Amino acid sequence: MTPGREDAWALLTEHTKGESLLKHALAVEAAVRGYAEMFGEDVEAWGIVGLLHDFDYERWPDAADHPFRGSEILAARGYPEYMRRAILSHADYSGVPRKSRLEHTLFACDELAGFITAASLIRPTRSVLDLEVRSVRKRMKDKAFARAVSREDLRRGAEELGLPLDDHIANVIRFLRGSAEELGLRGSL
Repeated sequence: MTPGREDAWALLTEHTKGESLLKHALAVEAAVRGYAEMFGEDVEAWGIVGLLHDFDYERWPDAADHPFRGSEILAARGYPEYMRRAILSHADYSGVPRKSRLEHTLFACDELAGFITAASLIRPTRSVLDLEVRSVRKRMKDKAFARAVSREDLRRGAEELGLPLDDHIANVIRFLRGSAEELGLRGSL
């Protein structure tokens, strides 16, 4: 039997203490769950993948270990192969090509959820509730803003989902709005 969301949260918080990485995990979970619902997929299972995709990153942030160490831990704890494969595939350097819809979705949501979070936090309202696609696109053109985020990966993620970039951005904004309070993105609204 696949461990549930409560088990996944316990595993995440066992390995991850930093608030920003925990919120990132929750944001990616919200985005991946949103797409699962949109695509008619298993919302719980997809959400767990989003929640756990970086659970090993705080302990093992280098490419030699992340997400490989996490995959070993997941296997030992009974997480199914398709979940481990999706998590491995979100790192281009892992050598695991993305094939399934879940794998493409996780990749597409990972960097964009972080980028949208950053774009929300610099707004006067510090909120995702009033964030618009055009604001995100404007920030993408600013090389100094969230410079660690590959703009090419943002575009490639949308392509892998078969969506125009603006539609993908709009979807992820909408998915994150549903969790704005938990993500600290409600701001002053």
